[in-house]
Amino acid sequence: MSSSNQPLMVIGAGIAGITTSLEAAEAGREVILVEREPSVGGRVLRNHNYFPKMCPPSCGMEINTRRMEKNPRLRVLVNATVAKAESVGSGWKVTVKKAPEYVKASCTACGECSKVCPAKVKDSFNMDLAEVPAVRMPHADAWPRLYTLDRKACPSGCKKCVEACAFKAIDLDAKETEETFQVGSMVVATGWKPYPKKNLVELGGDVLEDVVSNVELERMAASAGPTAGKILRPSNKEAPKKVAFVQCAGSRDHNHLPYCSAVCCLASLKQAIYVREQIPESEVTIYYIDRRTPGRNEDMLTRVAGMDGVKLVKGKVGKIEKVGGALKLRVEDVENNKLLEEDADLVVLATGMQPNVTDGIGFDLSVDGDGFVVDDVQKGLFAAGVARRPEDVAASVRDATGAAAKAIIASAAVGRSA
Repeated sequence: MSSSNQPLMVIGAGIAGITTSLEAAEAGREVILVEREPSVGGRVLRNHNYFPKMCPPSCGMEINTRRMEKNPRLRVLVNATVAKAESVGSGWKVTVKKAPEYVKASCTACGECSKVCPAKVKDSFNMDLAEVPAVRMPHADAWPRLYTLDRKACPSGCKKCVEACAFKAIDLDAKETEETFQVGSMVVATGWKPYPKKNLVELGGDVLEDVVSNVELERMAASAGPTAGKILRPSNKEAPKKVAFVQCAGSRDHNHLPYCSAVCCLASLKQAIYVREQIPESEVTIYYIDRRTPGRNEDMLTRVAGMDGVKLVKGKVGKIEKVGGALKLRVEDVENNKLLEEDADLVVLATGMQPNVTDGIGFDLSVDGDGFVVDDVQKGLFAAGVARRPEDVAASVRDATGAAAKAIIASAAVGRSA
């Protein structure tokens, strides 16, 4: 089979991977989409709202999942990783490893298994801020609509979930499987992971309870999040009165991430709106190095800068410590050339984006100096979305559309030369 007749493979089913897959499949190509999580959607679905429209991501993702359901040229493999990939003359030979299918496709998502499950695990979808039963729906907007089971958490000999399932959809003895594919080209869309706040000890990361990351605050604000949509101080579960956002927390810093993560300023502006709308009496201060809101997103900066109760201070936060019941921020006020000490009772660190190319990838990739994937046109290997560079959702969608076109053209070119 020539490469031009072989399917394309897309690794990662976040917004970039989904877009790449759908664009290629709707252009007439067979596509295999590989996702290591039990459901698709990636980090986009962890957002409470998109900027700049401030609407939930679930509505846009639902349109995409309907497109996936209806397209016979698209095969989606969840709980799957690429174990091995070898570039061959007519494309790629790829081995995909699929985790044991403890919950089978006959699952109706009735929830009876979850009701009787005695084991609890950290809820990774909610940034480990809550616990959930070991067998459960991955999250409210999960697709496929199948329950997932963390088998390692099951108590020895426990079969309560099996006994509760009227559809015999749970197999506690399921085994890992492998499948090998010959594909014409590949697109890596493995997305990103947040820079760990534990690396930011000087800013209270993983040291001070009321210092949270931007991704954690996003889940707090979500109705399906660990606090049912309430923005609360972790220390006392009370609404904060003074909230400080610390920009470039671990970004644009040679000790951490040397690059700008592109979306952190906009994420903090968005979250400042969350705080002010939910807690009208609150005071919000955003400490920044530069305000980066390119293009149409400039409107969001104008909106937030004009809001009552919000201040934007050009200054670098060097240290955060707890003094009494409050957090004390040491800030270099750049515009006034002086050092400030400011109080807050909740601090949000705008942690940056790291490329997530090591999880679910069992072969070597070409990456740049910051770890982002570089296209290899000769081998028919391309990157899409934040696997390639930091960018927002809209840019990732545009980038993924281009990646689909490049993958189609590359496999056709190899097919003609084969």
